[in-house]
Amino acid sequence: MAEDYHEACAVLKPSPKASAALSRRCLQAILRENGFAQKDLAPAIQAALDSKQLPGAIADNLDAIRNIGNFAAHPMKDTSTGQILPVAPHEADWNLDVIEELFDFYYVQPEKARQRRAALDAKLAAAGKPPMK
Repeated sequence: MAEDYHEACAVLKPSPKASAALSRRCLQAILRENGFAQKDLAPAIQAALDSKQLPGAIADNLDAIRNIGNFAAHPMKDTSTGQILPVAPHEADWNLDVIEELFDFYYVQPEKARQRRAALDAKLAAAGKPPMK
């Protein structure tokens, strides 16, 4: 997952399309690792949204990663011009922002909280008090 994310960042400028496809892959890995193991990404996103676990700001943007990633992975045409719709650099960058928010929510914040609780529990133990509830 980290390798895909770093690669998505590295190719953002030369290939927003490749970055978006890698972001989509990252999203699927994050969701699977956090209990949303549906075979396809759309149902996994829906399950994550239905769980009400995600903060609103992340939930509101989750499906953007799938949609922008789909523009990267599948040639979709504009119905009025017939031209294949590209992935714009700002769209691929948005995907990376949402992935970073997911990393923070699922991995960074829980670890910070665990470390803070452990430090307080150690201080409570030193004072002869029971650990936090």
